[in-house]
Amino acid sequence: MNRPHLRRVVAGGLCAVLLAAGCSSPAEPAADPQPDPQPTPSAAAPSSAAVALDPLPVPERAAAVGTRRLTVTRGSRELPVTLWYPANGSGGTSADAVPAPGRFPVVVFSHGLGAAPADYRQLLVRWARAGFVIAAPTFPSSAGAQGPAGLMDVLKQPADVSAVLTEVLALDGRADDLLAGHLHTDRVAAAGHSAGGVTTVGLFTTGRDDRLRAGVVLAGSALGVGTAFAGAAAPQLFVHGERDDVVSYASGRAAYEAVPWPKAMLSLPEGDHGASMSDPDSPGFRVVSQTVLDFLYWTLYGDPAARQRLSAGGERGKVGVLDAQL
Repeated sequence: MNRPHLRRVVAGGLCAVLLAAGCSSPAEPAADPQPDPQPTPSAAAPSSAAVALDPLPVPERAAAVGTRRLTVTRGSRELPVTLWYPANGSGGTSADAVPAPGRFPVVVFSHGLGAAPADYRQLLVRWARAGFVIAAPTFPSSAGAQGPAGLMDVLKQPADVSAVLTEVLALDGRADDLLAGHLHTDRVAAAGHSAGGVTTVGLFTTGRDDRLRAGVVLAGSALGVGTAFAGAAAPQLFVHGERDDVVSYASGRAAYEAVPWPKAMLSLPEGDHGASMSDPDSPGFRVVSQTVLDFLYWTLYGDPAARQRLSAGGERGKVGVLDAQL
């Protein structure tokens, strides 16, 4: 990921294009641009109690990860999707590898402005190896950071994610598909970084997708999508560097504080906008990855031990502090 270029594009453009969304203020705007309608929206007021899941055994980490590509079309919008999933094999990643035995929860991941799913490969492969099927679309405009058009396109991305989710979950019921019988279609979460974090918040606010049980917002905020969280309780995890000069820590914290459901926030006092989410050599990378995995184990596998680790809160690996309100 070209981080200096990403900073110039996002910091210089996101505030200008979404000024009405409150770039300089954490308050929700009076009149946001609205994203496209979702396939499964909910207009209900938010509930505070998450729907209980029957616990599933947490799988052993897979030695290998399979990769696959497909294309989803929503109207005129073409969305190439990369999937990573636990696979049989002795190690590494392989295209169209045979999936590991069993069913796995699904996490749909949204990239940041000027980025692509491949920029997060190290993080997403770790999640796949830990027992999750990751579906990561490439968005039509924001992937190329194409000026104001790419920035405004972010508001269309929640609907893109819902369309991708519909297609990916349908693979489980197609007898001739590689992933048939390997997806837990009722255990689904959304995650995203930066503009992808905004996309993720939108999936629980203006574009609520009722299939989502949890959200992970990495260096994101509620710009343009607001904080009117709706529908059944869906726990949220926010991760944000306090030295983020692209999406301010204050704006991420404000979105976190507005969540009416069980929630946690990992703050990285020395963290910037993206290194801890994409660079394995960053001091915060392992802490971020493991904290997200604990959150996903709790919310999608129903693992009580993971919830207990999160509930303890406090310092994380000397690089982060977790505030847990579960």
